Amino acid sequence: MVRPPRLRNGDVLGLVAPAGFVADRFGLDEIGATVRAMGLKPRFAPHLTDRDGYLAGADEVRAHDLMTMFADDSVRAVMAVRGGWGTARLLPLLDFAAIRAKPKLFAGFSDNTALGLALARAGVMSIHGPTAATSWPAASWESFRQIAFEGAMPTYAVPVRDGTGLGGRGIGVKTFHGGKARGRLLGGNLAVLSALVGTPYLPDFDGAILFLEETNEAEYRIDRMLTQLALAGVLGKLAGVVFGQCTHCDNPDGGYSNFTVYEVLDRRFASLGIPAFQGLMIGHIAGQISVPQGAMAEIDADAGTLRLLEAAVA
Repeated sequence: MVRPPRLRNGDVLGLVAPAGFVADRFGLDEIGATVRAMGLKPRFAPHLTDRDGYLAGADEVRAHDLMTMFADDSVRAVMAVRGGWGTARLLPLLDFAAIRAKPKLFAGFSDNTALGLALARAGVMSIHGPTAATSWPAASWESFRQIAFEGAMPTYAVPVRDGTGLGGRGIGVKTFHGGKARGRLLGGNLAVLSALVGTPYLPDFDGAILFLEETNEAEYRIDRMLTQLALAGVLGKLAGVVFGQCTHCDNPDGGYSNFTVYEVLDRRFASLGIPAFQGLMIGHIAGQISVPQGAMAEIDADAGTLRLLEAAVA
């Protein structure tokens, strides 16, 4: 895996919209203020507010914006302004050999999983983490700063929730199968990842630690997507699994009328016989952490921790 250069104060950050558009120029003002607060200089792609249905312009336009940022020597790194849908449509239009020859750090999550996985397939590390338009609370900024600026290798732990009940009811980790494992971190949004199965843009998951996150998906859809990964042979190759947060994936009917999302995950991952747990701050949540796509890491499924073993940047 190629590690792109780290960010430094005063660097130019290229801002792109591989999927959805920014509603108006006032949104760009807010994004620019956020980037400047990071100590960076924002460079907006020309078509962030373009619209082609739910997309930020035609596929060729968005791909051209992205490749222009990767080719511009004055741009140090590239960040998506938001997710949505449409990033996978760009993959055949991108020159991954050129990106690998002059790698730059790319950051984004949700639909941007498609680009992060394709970059991993090309051998380039990236960050699965906040987009420029997200809220950036202190925990998210600190995680991104450590990974992208410092090249740090922190240990992330499932947070302990406040709880007053007996028996450790405030503990947030859900362990599906205990133990420790080492491997390369590969994953992202479950729906986007599963949709890349059968394409030439999915990396090899042999010996990998799969990390996942999802939002606004019913339990049966989570089950369906995980089943697809199992039938495609992806789950059988893994060394371990980390499921972050499944936001708004709770059973809408309540009671015992359905599997809970935790039952779905438990039934799927426990049977793999490899370390697997849920609860890290990965996904569509405030305070999400930055996960280096393609970096070596170690997980402890009993403790609910993920420890990076190499830096994501050079």
